[in-house]
Amino acid sequence: MAGRDTAPRVAIFSDTFTPHVNGVARTLGRLVGALRERGGEATVVTVDAPGSANDDVVRWPAIPFWRYPELRIAAPSTRDARRVIRAMRPDLVHVATPFGVGLAARHAAALERVPYVSSFHTDFAQYLRFYNLRPLESVAWPYLRWFHNGGARTFAPTRLGAAALAARGFERVSVWGRGVDRTQFSPSFRGYALRRALGIRDGELMLACVGRLAPEKGIGVLLRAMTRVHAISGSRVRLALAGDGPAERQFRAEAPAGTVFAGRLAGTLLSEFYASADAFVFASTTDTFGNVLLEAMASGLPVIAPDRGPTLEIAGQENALLVAVEDPIALAGGIQQLAGSPALRRRLVIRSLATAAARSWTTVWDDLFAEYRAVADTPLIRA
Repeated sequence: MAGRDTAPRVAIFSDTFTPHVNGVARTLGRLVGALRERGGEATVVTVDAPGSANDDVVRWPAIPFWRYPELRIAAPSTRDARRVIRAMRPDLVHVATPFGVGLAARHAAALERVPYVSSFHTDFAQYLRFYNLRPLESVAWPYLRWFHNGGARTFAPTRLGAAALAARGFERVSVWGRGVDRTQFSPSFRGYALRRALGIRDGELMLACVGRLAPEKGIGVLLRAMTRVHAISGSRVRLALAGDGPAERQFRAEAPAGTVFAGRLAGTLLSEFYASADAFVFASTTDTFGNVLLEAMASGLPVIAPDRGPTLEIAGQENALLVAVEDPIALAGGIQQLAGSPALRRRLVIRSLATAAARSWTTVWDDLFAEYRAVADTPLIRA
């Protein structure tokens, strides 16, 4: 293996990667960049996708998943996965998803006698109830446990998430945390031109929400909460949503008057969207981390967040307004409380900025690559 100060050679297998826009794809993109910046190597194997031509990623043919067309599924080709591993000769294999690409990598790594680790990014078992697939819950956790327990590590993004997985029988669970780029997300991007372009008038409070427009993200509950807020106190609070997804048409039909759908934003536009808002709401109870929470905090926003789940490790009682976000009445109450108290917003902003300042990507990569080295240096004991 490379020197102790050099990142390892890693083959990354995932059923989602850029140009997909989601937390998993963005996190893996950062991982690839960090490996290469530190003198390591990274080969990514993923599914094909519109807009992905001419990149340096190995892409397998895939078809849209019928319940969620944005998710593409590839056949698990162990032969093709072995070919990639043999060509690269990685120090280890990192499997990020438990579908076709990830399943092939799991088998291929074992056959090639290369250690592999996995990461738990998405609570797929919880997602089933949002897509009328609840009967599959009885097999989801046993399958995920089998999938992840074959590796040398299962990485969860928070300590709370790691403890929850261990309680379900997952073995060798470690934490791969997340950071935030404070040059990309900062209060310095605040500007009134974007607010005017979005139709936010002087004196209105802009409540931002960033993420995929999908049922599991809690957007439907948030829209019902905003309808209640408008009914009780008028429309001084304007909800602005950045993102797209499979339920966008439904949510546009359900949204109260004045709701802003900004579409998918990236780069400077996304930075300005965050910083130009007055508060941020995170309505999902299914996320294993919530990267957007850190981005909002780094942008200087007071945050409304769930009162349960692994996101409490980022947004807790000290730095966020915690609400039972799955209850539209409770969520509406939290929105009104934050909107009605400039002092509370100022206090939360100070704590949000401090939270973001403590989340360094440098430390995240130091810790993860130390785990990688430990795995790569440990002799394999499984056939």
